[in-house]
Amino acid sequence: MNILFVGDVVGSAGRRLLLRLLPELRERHDATFVVVNGENVAGGAGITPKLADELFSNGVDVITLGNHTYRQRSIYAYLDERAEILRPANFLKSQPGHGHCVVERAGVRLGVVNLSGNLYVRAGRSAFAEADAALHALRGRVDHVLVDMHAEATSEKVAMGWHLDGRVTAVVGTHTHVPTADARVLPGGTAYVTDVGMTGARGGVIGVKREQAVEALVTQMPVRFEPSDVDPWLNAVVITGSSPLRADGIEQLLVPAPAGFR
Repeated sequence: MNILFVGDVVGSAGRRLLLRLLPELRERHDATFVVVNGENVAGGAGITPKLADELFSNGVDVITLGNHTYRQRSIYAYLDERAEILRPANFLKSQPGHGHCVVERAGVRLGVVNLSGNLYVRAGRSAFAEADAALHALRGRVDHVLVDMHAEATSEKVAMGWHLDGRVTAVVGTHTHVPTADARVLPGGTAYVTDVGMTGARGGVIGVKREQAVEALVTQMPVRFEPSDVDPWLNAVVITGSSPLRADGIEQLLVPAPAGFR
């Protein structure tokens, strides 16, 4: 069982690079499942049904989201209708969507859980309590579980890794758009990384045009941000596992756009 998890896809450059590289990556790593964080696909903020359908039709099995889930109103009904797109499970129950799902490929059942941090980003309920509740709901239904912990604070993501060690196959961090160098398998058998990184323009500032980000920080005035398309890279991890709820390894992928990519 191999899971290819792709970090936050930002804007058109990130989406086009993902679609360009995905067939090759899926074949090279013999990916049983492809899971993508797509909360920045629509111009850097949110996702639309059209863009979600495009990802699914090109081989993505599950889409996870985060703090920009509701930036595009057109996605609200879609979140309730499509099982394989997730918003953080610890959002309010009254908000559209659901926080976990089960997909099956090649006789393997994968549960995917989406969580939001509580430090610095808004989430209605505790990520830790909701993680426990999601695992209870998935018990007996899956062979492996992948958790996307979409959070600002590295401490909160590290703590979630230890909290779930031995109970899930992998905990992968998203949101900060910068890959961390701590990918490893924890003692209980859970693959962990604090942040997978971003699939988007490395020549910007976490995916937006660098001149706009610099202007906002220098002037301390509001600036409208737009996604950058300079030097796009794909950031991902491949998680391997041969026993239920245990990872054998986690490999970080930092892949530049091929020559001539537009």
